[in-house]
Amino acid sequence: MAPQLTLQAPLELPPQEVPDYLSRLWSDHLKEEAGAATFTLVVWEPSWLQQQLIRTGRIDGPISGLLNDTLLEAARQAASDLGLPASTAPTAPEVAWALGQQDGQHSADDLRGQFVDRAISAHQPRRLITLAPTLAADRPLETLVAAYCPLSDERSGGGDACGDVVVLRGGMGALQQGLAMLQPLIAAELPCWVWWNGSLDESPELLEALAVPPRRLVLDSSIGMPRRCLDLLVERIERGQAVNDLNWLRLRTWRESLAMVFDPPSRQSALAHVVQLDIDVEGQHPVKGLLLAAWIADRLGWHLQSSSWVEAGSSSEGRGILAEFQRSDGQSVQFRLMPVPVGVSKTHPGALVGVRLICAPADKPPLCVILCSESGGCMRLEAGGVASMELAEEVVPLPNESEEMEMARLLGGGHDSTNPLLAAAAGLAAKLLPS
Repeated sequence: MAPQLTLQAPLELPPQEVPDYLSRLWSDHLKEEAGAATFTLVVWEPSWLQQQLIRTGRIDGPISGLLNDTLLEAARQAASDLGLPASTAPTAPEVAWALGQQDGQHSADDLRGQFVDRAISAHQPRRLITLAPTLAADRPLETLVAAYCPLSDERSGGGDACGDVVVLRGGMGALQQGLAMLQPLIAAELPCWVWWNGSLDESPELLEALAVPPRRLVLDSSIGMPRRCLDLLVERIERGQAVNDLNWLRLRTWRESLAMVFDPPSRQSALAHVVQLDIDVEGQHPVKGLLLAAWIADRLGWHLQSSSWVEAGSSSEGRGILAEFQRSDGQSVQFRLMPVPVGVSKTHPGALVGVRLICAPADKPPLCVILCSESGGCMRLEAGGVASMELAEEVVPLPNESEEMEMARLLGGGHDSTNPLLAAAAGLAAKLLPS
């Protein structure tokens, strides 16, 4: 948990009393402390996977909303036991849904939203509001409030960093009814981030009500149906809203590694002569691969000509995507994105396995650049007849950071507008996904 001093233990109140209670909290009970003039963070925290793993007795509680190694391993084992494909990511909604069909009545304490994660606490949120839906659809709305102060260090005093937390917990219908009470808790004079920490397929009305501009939206385009994920991303960007995508952020090391490979002057000119781009991904969620392909195409000035589905190597692998781009000199670039089998799936759906670019300059030998997340992915891409080419190959170091760490990085950077690289890539990725 975060290094913090709790000024007031979590207190359960009737929902209608929460706004007035919070307004009195700082002026009466905690008048010696000044609330942080920073931002409000609203978190949609369904934690369906953790709730189902606990209900079926596969892991112990409490329900925290946090991913950890024990939870991920239990989810992988559950996916295997329930007959899901080996490439199914542990956080894929299919795992929680399949667990929901199993018997079990185990319960645990629900601590979602009652503590401030260490990484997020460092940015001293003024108010942290967590919406925690429960598996029991008929559970009435419960509201909890607490005040806290991060422990001071050499750089800051304790008083000006204080904030409060609010938790809304209950069935989906109860949370919908609680929205009217929630809106006055979001101070108009402070920036507000809305972190949709769940599938983009669920509760579109709730997402629309929470993430109204100018609130800054944080989502994960790896969780949900690919078309819904990309269309929502594009729609919000076109509305001018500040949008951050955790799935895009996870591409950071791939983009950096690719840029480093082409950094030597002897290779820079080869980028104008790409003839083929291949991307391998885990499972049937192509969004991450499409975002990377779109970023490459946008940076190199390619224009999309066509895109279509194609059957993968075996029926168990599903479908891939074939597309054609046109370079600025009128030459064609062939693009292929394929799902590949994996031994142990990564945490999030659609993780990249490997990337291959083949360049064919007129006055130099062909160049083949291969990036992969592990040596097995490299070997697969090497099998495509690259023996006659200059080969540049690297294993991309993949960071093992939590969603909370990524969220903290966003909070620290401000980001009151959408990253222009993401804005350009999202629109092209949506066009790359065949209808």
